[in-house]
Amino acid sequence: MARTELRAQNLGENPVDAYIARLDAALLGPRRKKADLLTEARDGLVDATEALEAEGLSRAEAERRAIDEFGELREILPDYRAELGYAQGRRTAVLMAAAIIIQPIVWLEGTWQWNRDAYEVGPVHSWLNRFVEQAGMAAFVLAVLALLATGIGLRYPAVRASVTRLTGLAGLLSCGVIGGLGAAMAVIGAQNLVGALVSLMWVSLFVLLPLSAVAVSARRCLRLA
Repeated sequence: MARTELRAQNLGENPVDAYIARLDAALLGPRRKKADLLTEARDGLVDATEALEAEGLSRAEAERRAIDEFGELREILPDYRAELGYAQGRRTAVLMAAAIIIQPIVWLEGTWQWNRDAYEVGPVHSWLNRFVEQAGMAAFVLAVLALLATGIGLRYPAVRASVTRLTGLAGLLSCGVIGGLGAAMAVIGAQNLVGALVSLMWVSLFVLLPLSAVAVSARRCLRLA
């Protein structure tokens, strides 16, 4: 007997509570979406139990029958995990789009004191700046496509099969490229060590920190995929 079922019996929990507890333990993903799925599953089991009780079954027997009809965990887990993967993909896409949108403000010449005084723009820095602009635009397009794919794109089987994994890979790739270029620009464009440290501080705050949130969400996509 599973440990969760033994614990449920010791605490006086009914079979439905034990089943939901096992389902909860087997699922990873966004908390709100997971809570919604668990609530929906519990409500369905309770409704089925009450219907079976109305047919003359005892409460315990009705709960066991309702669980049997709902399905074994190994049968229903793939669909639940897929739903959580889609939700995580949408979250990753939104985070990536938000992180990319703020970059033009961060790097706009004259916006920040560190960008005005601590920088000497040379050919390498100019080339990196153009490259990071193109990379940012590509990352934003990927974020929009991922958001569409995890929404209306789920109508298509081919999209559903790979959208979570592709969103995770796109998020990690974008974070690596843009984060690396941002750090390189901060160091290369600085006139001295103090300027480099100040620049890196701002880059860490406005570039690396937002991208780290994207990277964490993207890694969760790959786990769920």
